[in-house]
Amino acid sequence: MNATTSSRVRSSSVATATGSTPRALRIALAGGGTGGHILPGRYLLEHAAERGTLADVVWFQTGRAVEARAMAGLAERLAPIELERVALSLEPEGGGAPGLGRLGVLTLPAARRARAALRRHRAEVLVGLGGFTTLPAALAARSLGIPIVLVEINAAEGRATRWLAPLSARVVHAWRATAAKHDGAKHRWIGPPLAARFQRGACSEIESRAAAEALGFDPDRPLLVVLGGSQGALGLNRFVAAHAAFFAANGVQILHQTGPGRLNETAHENFEGQRAIEYVDDVHRALAAATVVLCRGGASTLAEVGALARPACVVPYPHSADRHQERNARELGAGVRIVDETKLDATFARDLVLLLGPAGERERRAMGAALAGIVPRDGVARLWTEIEASARRAP
Repeated sequence: MNATTSSRVRSSSVATATGSTPRALRIALAGGGTGGHILPGRYLLEHAAERGTLADVVWFQTGRAVEARAMAGLAERLAPIELERVALSLEPEGGGAPGLGRLGVLTLPAARRARAALRRHRAEVLVGLGGFTTLPAALAARSLGIPIVLVEINAAEGRATRWLAPLSARVVHAWRATAAKHDGAKHRWIGPPLAARFQRGACSEIESRAAAEALGFDPDRPLLVVLGGSQGALGLNRFVAAHAAFFAANGVQILHQTGPGRLNETAHENFEGQRAIEYVDDVHRALAAATVVLCRGGASTLAEVGALARPACVVPYPHSADRHQERNARELGAGVRIVDETKLDATFARDLVLLLGPAGERERRAMGAALAGIVPRDGVARLWTEIEASARRAP
């Protein structure tokens, strides 16, 4: 999708179960490029549509292919609510952070496109989900007097939050670490927005066994679920490929999400009980089935790990200047092990086999207990409350 394309699904709002229809909002969202900037917005829209408080949506994104994958089926979930996607890409080809020169050239034209879309949709509030797409959308909203609610999904503030907080009516924080740095009524800690299934909390042993069977795994054998995020993770892929035979010899099953177009980074032999796929569509089922999770430290992934209280080894992305994935993992305390990518070696593979097996049961239980209650399950409801409160003050 280029900067001028958009997609639409039209209609009206839904009534509540009581028969009354609450005031439905016309909202705009800005954020994209990764699953972490898409999924919180998706969960928010699903929550609002279910409550009958959503009338219209325009969503400013980058146009990356990952956005379509993360939003698959959303139009059907929202129907008959109107949804339009508009690309405001500021990133260079191939992704990555734009330089100041590129920002200077592209921000104002992008803001003009955003302003036209906001007026066309008569948006009452803009929700900034992070990423550079938020910048032109926020400038456009500000020019129209539309209140802005920023969502800081990581445990380290991104540039969108730092730059745009002064322009915003509210800044809501998924983790305590960033909220604690601010005083005053503008900043709120709400917890991470979660999909409805994760709001039910940890699964029972019966549910975990059923999830493993539904995925085609033996519920009596340990299952390692490997999640490298929406783009995949080369370090995790190489580790699994290098030690696949060792895991198989020790009875460990593996469900391995490689990332789009990265199946060639997995083991080239087929080992019984090991499966590699580009993208896990049902993350809830995969985590419910997991004995242990091996993952990157993306905020959405860790929120889901915490909500289901699944023991996890977290390998933060090592090249981010603010080390936000490591900070995200630290928010889960003793419920996770943080592993440096340079330590993904044979010694760690042996430690992982021990953690997955009978000898690791006590530690797994302790990790699960440490995660219990650490992630609020009503973050998405709290976020919608803040959006409604901010929209009501719109001129």
